[in-house]
Amino acid sequence: MGERKIIVLERPDLLYVRAAEEIAHLAGEAICTHGEFCIALSGGSTPASVYELLATRFHFSVSWKDVQFFWGDERCVGPDDALSNFAMANRTMLSKLNLKPEQVHRMRGELEPEAGARAYEEELRRAFALKPGELPRFDLVLLGLGDNRHTLSLFPGDPAIHETRKMVAAVDVDAEPRRRLTLTAAVVNNAQRVMFLAAGESKACAVKDVIEGPRDPDKYPAQAIDPEDGELIWVLDRAAASLLEGR
Repeated sequence: MGERKIIVLERPDLLYVRAAEEIAHLAGEAICTHGEFCIALSGGSTPASVYELLATRFHFSVSWKDVQFFWGDERCVGPDDALSNFAMANRTMLSKLNLKPEQVHRMRGELEPEAGARAYEEELRRAFALKPGELPRFDLVLLGLGDNRHTLSLFPGDPAIHETRKMVAAVDVDAEPRRRLTLTAAVVNNAQRVMFLAAGESKACAVKDVIEGPRDPDKYPAQAIDPEDGELIWVLDRAAASLLEGR
Protein backbone atom coordinates (compact mmCIF):
# COMPACT_ATOMS: atom_id res chain seq x y z
CA MET A 1 0.00 0.00 0.00
CA GLY A 2 1.31 3.42 -0.92
CA GLU A 3 0.94 6.75 0.83
CA ARG A 4 -2.50 8.39 1.21
CA LYS A 5 -3.14 12.11 1.58
CA ILE A 6 -6.51 13.80 2.17
CA ILE A 7 -6.85 17.50 1.32
CA VAL A 8 -10.06 19.26 2.37
CA LEU A 9 -11.03 22.70 1.07
CA GLU A 10 -13.85 24.85 2.40
CA ARG A 11 -15.70 25.34 -0.92
CA PRO A 12 -15.81 23.74 -4.39
CA ASP A 13 -14.15 26.75 -6.04
CA LEU A 14 -11.20 26.39 -3.68
CA LEU A 15 -11.04 22.68 -4.48
CA TYR A 16 -10.76 23.46 -8.21
CA VAL A 17 -7.89 25.86 -7.61
CA ARG A 18 -6.05 23.49 -5.27
CA ALA A 19 -6.41 20.59 -7.70
CA ALA A 20 -5.10 22.74 -10.57
CA GLU A 21 -2.18 23.84 -8.40
CA GLU A 22 -1.37 20.23 -7.53
CA ILE A 23 -1.52 19.15 -11.18
CA ALA A 24 0.68 22.04 -12.32
CA HIS A 25 3.21 21.23 -9.59
CA LEU A 26 3.26 17.52 -10.40
CA ALA A 27 3.63 18.30 -14.11
CA GLY A 28 6.66 20.48 -13.44
CA GLU A 29 8.18 17.84 -11.19
CA ALA A 30 7.74 15.06 -13.78
CA ILE A 31 9.03 17.18 -16.66
CA CYS A 32 12.14 18.14 -14.67
CA THR A 33 12.70 14.53 -13.64
CA HIS A 34 12.16 12.63 -16.89
CA GLY A 35 11.22 15.12 -19.60
CA GLU A 36 7.45 14.63 -19.84
CA PHE A 37 4.25 14.43 -17.83
CA CYS A 38 1.83 11.58 -18.58
CA ILE A 39 -1.66 12.21 -17.19
CA ALA A 40 -4.86 10.19 -17.50
CA LEU A 41 -7.91 12.47 -17.46
CA SER A 42 -11.31 11.91 -15.90
CA GLY A 43 -14.77 12.96 -17.00
CA GLY A 44 -17.25 14.80 -14.79
CA SER A 45 -18.21 18.32 -13.79
CA THR A 46 -15.53 18.74 -11.10
CA PRO A 47 -12.63 17.86 -13.43
CA ALA A 48 -14.17 20.12 -16.09
CA SER A 49 -13.83 23.10 -13.76
CA VAL A 50 -10.23 22.11 -13.01
CA TYR A 51 -9.42 21.79 -16.71
CA GLU A 52 -10.81 25.27 -17.38
CA LEU A 53 -8.48 26.69 -14.72
CA LEU A 54 -5.48 24.80 -16.12
CA ALA A 55 -6.14 26.26 -19.58
CA THR A 56 -6.56 29.83 -18.33
CA ARG A 57 -5.23 30.85 -14.92
CA PHE A 58 -2.53 28.14 -14.96
CA HIS A 59 -1.82 28.25 -18.69
CA PHE A 60 1.73 29.50 -18.22
CA SER A 61 2.45 27.32 -15.19
CA VAL A 62 2.94 24.15 -17.25
CA SER A 63 5.18 23.33 -20.22
CA TRP A 64 2.26 21.92 -22.20
CA LYS A 65 4.44 20.75 -25.09
CA ASP A 66 5.86 18.16 -22.68
CA VAL A 67 2.50 16.75 -21.53
CA GLN A 68 0.97 13.52 -22.84
CA PHE A 69 -2.80 13.22 -22.34
CA PHE A 70 -4.60 9.91 -21.86
CA TRP A 71 -8.04 8.94 -20.52
CA GLY A 72 -9.16 6.73 -17.66
CA ASP A 73 -12.45 5.81 -19.28
CA GLU A 74 -14.73 6.75 -22.15
CA ARG A 75 -18.33 6.30 -23.20
CA CYS A 76 -18.80 4.37 -26.45
CA VAL A 77 -19.81 7.44 -28.43
CA GLY A 78 -18.11 9.56 -31.06
CA PRO A 79 -15.46 12.15 -30.13
CA ASP A 80 -17.86 15.02 -30.84
CA ASP A 81 -20.73 13.60 -28.78
CA ALA A 82 -21.85 15.66 -25.78
CA LEU A 83 -21.40 12.56 -23.58
CA SER A 84 -17.78 12.01 -24.63
CA ASN A 85 -15.12 12.51 -21.95
CA PHE A 86 -12.71 13.48 -24.72
CA ALA A 87 -15.13 16.11 -26.01
CA MET A 88 -15.41 17.65 -22.55
CA ALA A 89 -11.65 17.78 -22.02
CA ASN A 90 -11.12 19.14 -25.52
CA ARG A 91 -13.70 21.87 -25.03
CA THR A 92 -12.51 22.98 -21.60
CA MET A 93 -8.74 22.58 -21.94
CA LEU A 94 -7.06 20.78 -24.83
CA SER A 95 -8.29 23.05 -27.62
CA LYS A 96 -6.79 26.04 -25.78
CA LEU A 97 -3.26 24.65 -25.35
CA ASN A 98 -1.82 24.56 -28.90
CA LEU A 99 -0.99 20.86 -28.64
CA LYS A 100 0.40 18.54 -31.29
CA PRO A 101 -1.95 15.70 -32.29
CA GLU A 102 0.53 13.10 -31.04
CA GLN A 103 0.20 14.48 -27.48
CA VAL A 104 -3.46 13.45 -27.26
CA HIS A 105 -4.16 9.73 -26.82
CA ARG A 106 -7.94 9.44 -26.76
CA MET A 107 -9.95 6.27 -26.32
CA ARG A 108 -11.79 5.58 -29.56
CA GLY A 109 -15.31 5.28 -28.26
CA GLU A 110 -16.74 5.18 -31.76
CA LEU A 111 -15.30 1.70 -32.34
CA GLU A 112 -17.00 -1.55 -31.38
CA PRO A 113 -16.17 -1.80 -27.63
CA GLU A 114 -13.89 -4.81 -27.68
CA ALA A 115 -12.03 -3.37 -30.67
CA GLY A 116 -11.77 -0.02 -28.90
CA ALA A 117 -10.30 -1.70 -25.82
CA ARG A 118 -7.72 -3.57 -27.88
CA ALA A 119 -6.83 -0.41 -29.78
CA TYR A 120 -6.19 1.51 -26.56
CA GLU A 121 -4.05 -1.28 -25.16
CA GLU A 122 -1.95 -1.02 -28.32
CA GLU A 123 -1.79 2.76 -27.90
CA LEU A 124 -0.53 2.34 -24.33
CA ARG A 125 2.07 -0.21 -25.40
CA ARG A 126 3.33 2.13 -28.10
CA ALA A 127 3.25 5.35 -26.07
CA PHE A 128 5.01 3.84 -23.05
CA ALA A 129 7.25 1.47 -25.05
CA LEU A 130 5.99 -1.43 -22.96
CA LYS A 131 7.53 -4.87 -23.04
CA PRO A 132 5.28 -7.96 -22.66
CA GLY A 133 3.80 -8.06 -19.18
CA GLU A 134 4.68 -4.45 -18.33
CA LEU A 135 2.13 -1.84 -17.27
CA PRO A 136 2.26 1.88 -18.05
CA ARG A 137 3.52 4.14 -15.28
CA PHE A 138 1.39 7.29 -15.35
CA ASP A 139 2.68 10.31 -13.50
CA LEU A 140 -0.90 11.12 -12.50
CA VAL A 141 -4.32 9.53 -12.91
CA LEU A 142 -7.32 11.76 -12.16
CA LEU A 143 -10.44 10.03 -10.86
CA GLY A 144 -13.97 10.94 -9.89
CA LEU A 145 -16.29 9.12 -7.51
CA GLY A 146 -19.87 8.16 -8.32
CA ASP A 147 -22.69 8.18 -5.81
CA ASN A 148 -22.73 4.38 -6.20
CA ARG A 149 -19.02 4.29 -5.24
CA HIS A 150 -17.82 3.61 -8.79
CA THR A 151 -14.74 5.16 -10.32
CA LEU A 152 -13.52 5.04 -13.92
CA SER A 153 -16.21 2.83 -15.49
CA LEU A 154 -15.82 0.16 -12.83
CA PHE A 155 -19.32 -0.25 -11.41
CA PRO A 156 -20.48 -2.34 -8.42
CA GLY A 157 -20.47 -6.06 -9.11
CA ASP A 158 -18.64 -5.86 -12.45
CA PRO A 159 -15.98 -8.59 -12.90
CA ALA A 160 -13.75 -5.94 -14.51
CA ILE A 161 -13.04 -4.64 -10.99
CA HIS A 162 -10.74 -7.64 -10.52
CA GLU A 163 -9.24 -7.73 -14.03
CA THR A 164 -5.47 -8.23 -13.94
CA ARG A 165 -4.61 -9.48 -17.43
CA LYS A 166 -6.03 -6.61 -19.46
CA MET A 167 -5.02 -2.96 -19.32
CA VAL A 168 -8.29 -1.79 -20.86
CA ALA A 169 -11.71 -3.41 -20.48
CA ALA A 170 -14.92 -3.04 -22.47
CA VAL A 171 -17.79 -2.92 -19.97
CA ASP A 172 -21.58 -2.73 -19.90
CA VAL A 173 -22.62 -0.61 -16.93
CA ASP A 174 -25.80 0.36 -15.11
CA ALA A 175 -25.85 3.92 -16.51
CA GLU A 176 -26.32 5.59 -19.85
CA PRO A 177 -24.63 5.09 -22.17
CA ARG A 178 -24.14 1.53 -20.98
CA ARG A 179 -21.21 0.56 -23.20
CA ARG A 180 -17.87 2.01 -22.11
CA LEU A 181 -14.11 1.56 -22.15
CA THR A 182 -12.09 1.75 -18.95
CA LEU A 183 -8.56 1.39 -17.68
CA THR A 184 -8.34 -1.47 -15.21
CA ALA A 185 -7.43 -1.01 -11.55
CA ALA A 186 -4.13 -2.79 -12.22
CA VAL A 187 -3.06 0.04 -14.54
CA VAL A 188 -4.17 2.82 -12.19
CA ASN A 189 -2.49 1.15 -9.22
CA ASN A 190 0.82 1.26 -11.09
CA ALA A 191 0.70 5.05 -11.33
CA GLN A 192 3.09 7.38 -9.54
CA ARG A 193 0.11 9.33 -8.17
CA VAL A 194 -3.66 8.95 -8.23
CA MET A 195 -5.92 11.90 -7.40
CA PHE A 196 -9.62 11.57 -6.54
CA LEU A 197 -11.70 14.74 -6.87
CA ALA A 198 -15.07 14.91 -5.11
CA ALA A 199 -17.27 17.86 -4.19
CA GLY A 200 -20.70 18.32 -2.66
CA GLU A 201 -22.85 16.81 0.05
CA SER A 202 -24.15 14.19 -2.37
CA LYS A 203 -20.68 12.60 -2.37
CA ALA A 204 -20.26 12.47 1.42
CA CYS A 205 -21.62 8.94 1.95
CA ALA A 206 -19.60 7.55 -0.94
CA VAL A 207 -16.41 9.24 0.29
CA LYS A 208 -16.89 7.81 3.79
CA ASP A 209 -17.63 4.30 2.53
CA VAL A 210 -14.62 4.19 0.21
CA ILE A 211 -12.12 5.71 2.66
CA GLU A 212 -13.38 4.37 6.00
CA GLY A 213 -15.83 1.57 5.19
CA PRO A 214 -15.13 -2.17 5.28
CA ARG A 215 -13.07 -3.31 2.33
CA ASP A 216 -15.45 -4.62 -0.33
CA PRO A 217 -14.43 -3.53 -3.87
CA ASP A 218 -17.38 -5.39 -5.41
CA LYS A 219 -19.69 -3.10 -3.45
CA TYR A 220 -17.37 -0.06 -3.40
CA PRO A 221 -15.32 -0.30 -6.64
CA ALA A 222 -13.28 2.82 -5.85
CA GLN A 223 -11.63 0.80 -3.07
CA ALA A 224 -9.89 -1.21 -5.79
CA ILE A 225 -7.71 1.84 -6.36
CA ASP A 226 -4.81 1.44 -3.96
CA PRO A 227 -1.41 2.18 -5.53
CA GLU A 228 1.24 -0.21 -4.27
CA ASP A 229 4.20 2.04 -5.04
CA GLY A 230 2.63 5.47 -5.39
CA GLU A 231 0.63 8.18 -3.68
CA LEU A 232 -3.16 8.30 -3.36
CA ILE A 233 -4.50 11.86 -3.01
CA TRP A 234 -8.07 12.80 -2.13
CA VAL A 235 -9.03 16.42 -2.86
CA LEU A 236 -12.41 17.13 -1.29
CA ASP A 237 -14.54 20.08 -0.36
CA ARG A 238 -15.89 20.40 3.18
CA ALA A 239 -19.29 18.97 2.22
CA ALA A 240 -17.86 15.84 0.59
CA ALA A 241 -15.58 15.24 3.60
CA SER A 242 -18.27 15.98 6.20
CA LEU A 243 -18.84 12.36 7.29
CA LEU A 244 -15.18 11.39 7.67
CA GLU A 245 -13.96 10.76 11.21
CA GLY A 246 -12.25 13.84 12.63
CA ARG A 247 -13.31 16.05 9.71
